[in-house]
Amino acid sequence: MTTEVAVHPLISPWGRFGLYSFLIDAPELAIVDTGIASSPAKGMAPALEALGRNIDDVQWIFLTHGHIDHLGGAYALWELTGRRAKVVISEADAPLLRSRRAHVDEYLLGRAQYLNDPDGEARQAASAAAVISGEMEPHLIVGGGETISLGGDVTVSVHAVPGHTAGAVAYVIDGQDSVFVGDAVQSYGAANGFPGYESPMEYRASLEYLRDDIRPRHLYLGHPYRRADGTAFGVELDSHEAAEALQGSLDNESRINAAVQRYLADSPQVTDSPYSPFAAVAEELGYTGDPALEPSPFFTTMHGYLSTFTPKQNQNQEL
Repeated sequence: MTTEVAVHPLISPWGRFGLYSFLIDAPELAIVDTGIASSPAKGMAPALEALGRNIDDVQWIFLTHGHIDHLGGAYALWELTGRRAKVVISEADAPLLRSRRAHVDEYLLGRAQYLNDPDGEARQAASAAAVISGEMEPHLIVGGGETISLGGDVTVSVHAVPGHTAGAVAYVIDGQDSVFVGDAVQSYGAANGFPGYESPMEYRASLEYLRDDIRPRHLYLGHPYRRADGTAFGVELDSHEAAEALQGSLDNESRINAAVQRYLADSPQVTDSPYSPFAAVAEELGYTGDPALEPSPFFTTMHGYLSTFTPKQNQNQEL
């Protein structure tokens, strides 16, 4: 590629978070992540019009992963393109695009085990119905290693970065090292003050891969994730800031991992703490956020560690 392709942030508000989507201004227009059901019509369409672009000219919709705040607007955006755009998602996260119920099941298998909320399932179902604009079959399934042409000499390569979800992927504009990671890089968390990932080992390996192999010159995050001092990263990170965010994410994972290892060694106890049964971890880390606020990254991450380490611990006890 001889000239750099412009990238335009398309920011949608939602609760405590800013939802970041991005326009890749290539010969074939592409949007990375879609916010929630209302985002395409209320946020993207006027933003594209201000840039001299039309939303029905968008030809590609790239989804970094399957959470509702990233794919919730996919069906609505596809409709606004006259159903011509191709929707791209990974194999592992595709069920979350095909079915709202898959989001409820994900909740029940993970953080619901710790929230002690009898109305949680109903609330999740209502949220999925309101925030996800429609169920649909993706047009292209990816897993990492694919290259997608956006016309001319512009190509985007797909890289598997699991951890936050099983099917998280990063999209890289080849030749300019512009990297869209969704929530695969969380540093010290967003407004919730804690990073959320389903698989700690995969999350860490993906961060190392991004740092050592991809080495972004421009890094685009899915939310305003924060540094250790609480200040937020911007919408577009340069190479120095990208390295800072990646290393901060790795440092924080190491810190959380160490606290969890000590917790597992001390026969965890169920208590009245809102962080139970991980109160000791929250105390050691100085985490004082509300663990019940959705998407509840604290319990998602704790469940990930527990699922990773408990089988090994039980195996050792049996030997």
